[in-house]
Amino acid sequence: MMSRIHNKMCWSRAFLSGWIVLLVQLMCSQSVPISIDKTKVKEPEKQPVEPPASVDTGLHYDRYLREVIDFLEKDQHFREKLHNTDMEDIKEGKLAKELDFVSHHVRTKLDELKRQEVNRLRTLIKAKQDIEGGNDIAVDHQALLKQFEYLNHMNPHTFEVDDLDRLIKSATKDLENYDKERHEEFKKYEMMKEHDRREHLKTLDDEERKKEEEHYEEMKKKHADHPKVNHPGSQNQLKEVWEEADGLDPEDFDPKTFFNLHDANGDGFFDEQELEALFTKELEKIYDPANEEDDMVEMEEERLRMREHVMNEVDSNKDRLVSLDEFLVATKKKEFLEPDSWETLEQNQAYTDEEMREFEEHLAQQEQDLNQKAVDLQKQRDELERQQDQLNAQKIELQQAVEHMERLKSQKVEPPPEVHGEGNVIAEIHQVDNQVHPEQDAHPQENHAAPHDPHNTPQEHHEPQNQNLAQQGLPQVHQDLPPGHHEIPQDQHNLP
Repeated sequence: MMSRIHNKMCWSRAFLSGWIVLLVQLMCSQSVPISIDKTKVKEPEKQPVEPPASVDTGLHYDRYLREVIDFLEKDQHFREKLHNTDMEDIKEGKLAKELDFVSHHVRTKLDELKRQEVNRLRTLIKAKQDIEGGNDIAVDHQALLKQFEYLNHMNPHTFEVDDLDRLIKSATKDLENYDKERHEEFKKYEMMKEHDRREHLKTLDDEERKKEEEHYEEMKKKHADHPKVNHPGSQNQLKEVWEEADGLDPEDFDPKTFFNLHDANGDGFFDEQELEALFTKELEKIYDPANEEDDMVEMEEERLRMREHVMNEVDSNKDRLVSLDEFLVATKKKEFLEPDSWETLEQNQAYTDEEMREFEEHLAQQEQDLNQKAVDLQKQRDELERQQDQLNAQKIELQQAVEHMERLKSQKVEPPPEVHGEGNVIAEIHQVDNQVHPEQDAHPQENHAAPHDPHNTPQEHHEPQNQNLAQQGLPQVHQDLPPGHHEIPQDQHNLP
């Protein structure tokens, strides 16, 4: 359950921080007064309840904040200190020092919650760096480090007093800046809407421009034609809710009963959402989603203006909550009984003429910068295309050179096959010669010792070999004769 600190500081609403936009769900559990001893009350098992789709806490660390508060509430010592500490002491960090006295079990769980939160935040930052770095966008490291302001990232493992102090101060600062940030964002929205209207008029001719201006004035007049809006938080405004929303007799209006009826979570306080719910009837007098002239963004701004006004008038201790005592005191004031009329947004322009002029000058400068960047990018693109053309030309030349070399290789003349053939023939001749005269290898000594026969002519000696070669289709081989000798014809062998 949410503790008093959660209610006091109204954790459920704060500005969206920097580049991280993390939508977290608002716990819809019902709180009980702190004075009840929870150890003696057996609470039924709670089922998760889906919050309304429109609820948005704003704080990107809201889940971590609520889990820390939930576990601190389970410690009896811390819960008692929380009950007896006022808002100023909480803001100054006095409550954070009580962390040293909580139970070991709670501290262990807080350590685990912090480690989980550090890992989650680092993952988000890493993803942001990857996205921006991939688009050649300079990463703002100082802005990234600010995402750790609500915890001590130098010690990512344990939850210490400094972590609780940082958590409280960060949430307080965010809440204090929320309305200011909201006003600035709405002002920019209104100025941009007017700027777009003026730019659209420039695109029209005189006749069309005149018709457009007449239509614009007609819509403004139609929007301003609505029933009187009661002063937010006044007796008349609350009685109207008592009668139309609660179905009760306005003559029987009782402030304390009214408070209990609309304290939705029964914690004894009106938080910001519970207050804003009281203004629905007033807003329905001004805005209708079906009407062209009614802007729903302006309706939500009107709702926040009403809530902010009531807080300023009723919230005496500035804790962004309205207690029953504060509410009852306010019902006795003159502002409650005889309030001034309430001026709606159409009666209070969100910006001045000077602010509008500066805004349009800023837009013009932005457009000029964007145009210059577009020119620079086009030049870079042209240069890249030129370089690409050069690379393509070089690639074609290289390919042509490779093809030319391949053609030269295919056209190169190889050695005549006869050269290898003659070598084969000579090898065959030696082989045949060895087959014809095997006895020369087997009996080399006998050949040298045989007497020379003068009638044994070279013709007779080589004739079998020549015949054998002739039969194989090989050329006949003649033994070389000594110088001065001639081959004897065959018909002269038998001469006397």
